[in-house]
This record gives sequence, C-alpha cells and structure tokens, in this order.
Amino acid sequence: MPAYLAFKSVVDPSDCDFLGHMNVSRYFAACSDSVLAMQAEMGLTADDMRSGRRLSFAVVNINSDFRQELGSGEAIQMESEILEIGKKSMTFRHTLRKVADGETAFTAVFKCVLLNLETRRAEVLPGDVSEKAKLWMDVE
Repeated sequence: MPAYLAFKSVVDPSDCDFLGHMNVSRYFAACSDSVLAMQAEMGLTADDMRSGRRLSFAVVNINSDFRQELGSGEAIQMESEILEIGKKSMTFRHTLRKVADGETAFTAVFKCVLLNLETRRAEVLPGDVSEKAKLWMDVE
C-alpha cells in the first residue's frame, strides 16, 4: 500500500514526559498533523477551511498500538495511508517509525468524518477529494 510521508522530525525534550519518553499526547498530535497534511493535498487546505469550503476531517474513533518508547533526540517519521473511503468518512492508518532503524514505534487507525465547520455535521466527500484520496489506497 502506498504510504504518505507526512513529516520527519526529532523528538524534542519538550515532547517528553517525566518518565523520559515521548508523551502520549505527542503521538496523537503527530497523527493529527498527518491528517491535516494529507487533507491539504486532497484540496482541503487551511485557507480553504477558513474561508473556502469550510470542511475538515474530524476523528470519531481511534485504535492505537504503542510498540516502542521514543526518547529525546530520536529522529522519527510519520507515514500515513488511507484504508477506506466512505460516503462521509475516511479511515487512515498512521505509522510512526524510528528513522535510524525503520522500526515501528507506534501505529494508529483513525476513523474520520468530513465535518462541515459551520453546521458541525458530517458531509458527503466532494468528488475531487475522493479522487485524490484514492492515490493513497491499494487499488489492486
């Protein structure tokens, strides 16, 4: 399945909790950042959210798996892919890897609905968004 490289970064000391490893909230923030980056490439940019179509994905369900601790100074990368495209939703899988060895540190599956930011209701995916999303799916 083709994956989208959302970002590469280094775990900052401010990303870590008192136990010395990356805080749980940072893992989920990385997934959220990835969804926003992907939706921008699908045509739902930040400017579009503010004054255009006023649509954005909102998480309605998360399944996560913490596999390895990440510490300050470790280089990481987030890879994301789309597992399913529904009428009003998409399901994304996020994989956070250690750059040094490629090992998976964390995975999460996000079920998201396309939210109309004015009505606060789920909306049907626009055709252009669905078509661009299919580029990240395994279409064998």
